[in-house]
Amino acid sequence: MSRILVIGDSCRDVFVYCDSDRLCPDIPVPVLNILDQRENPGMAKNVQRNISSLKVSCDVITNKNWHNYTKTRYVHRKSNHMFFRVDSGCISSKFDISEIKNHYDIVVISDYNKGYISESDIEQICGMHENVFIDTKKTIGSWCSLAKFIKINNHEYERSKKFITKDLENKLIVTSGDCGCTYNGINYPVRKVEVMDVSGAGDTFIAGLVVKYLHTKDISKSIMFANECASEIVRHVGVNCIGDFL
Repeated sequence: MSRILVIGDSCRDVFVYCDSDRLCPDIPVPVLNILDQRENPGMAKNVQRNISSLKVSCDVITNKNWHNYTKTRYVHRKSNHMFFRVDSGCISSKFDISEIKNHYDIVVISDYNKGYISESDIEQICGMHENVFIDTKKTIGSWCSLAKFIKINNHEYERSKKFITKDLENKLIVTSGDCGCTYNGINYPVRKVEVMDVSGAGDTFIAGLVVKYLHTKDISKSIMFANECASEIVRHVGVNCIGDFL
């Protein structure tokens, strides 16, 4: 039986690698020469594949048209500098609570706020299960008060500050890039590494967090492992699975 369920919006991550040796004569922008392309399932499906790469069985409930919703990044091959990103398509389906049919040890809400899952959906899921981990781009509010833990980044925390009650504050795991993350007033640092690509680092963090919590039920150990997973994944170009490097 699957032990973790991921619910959220998904896309296709496309990386178009280019070089450029001149500027356009009409306007001062680089002329890109496309070298190659790689892609992977993104957003909620990237969380699922990272959990699976850590040898834990994982199901996903996501938008049926995820393959047609794309984030295409044009990247300089040599420096890994991103020239720009193009998002295309839209989320065509909505989450249906009846799709949750089996028992899971942990439910992960991977919410990129693209329209697949609503605040009321998340509130209902939290009421159904005692171990719901939320990773959301929405502004935090009372709708997530029944969650076990809520992972957001520092920008999202600042945006949500005025809506965060003490009860919510006690559930927050706030990530801050190379400064690590904070939980209950304690900072959990990360090792210093050469950062090649931060794409998918948040997905890797939440995957590492829930897998370690599944095994230990210790949130401090889980945060430290999640930090280690994120620190490792940013050392590699593109979006990767953490299980390939541990």
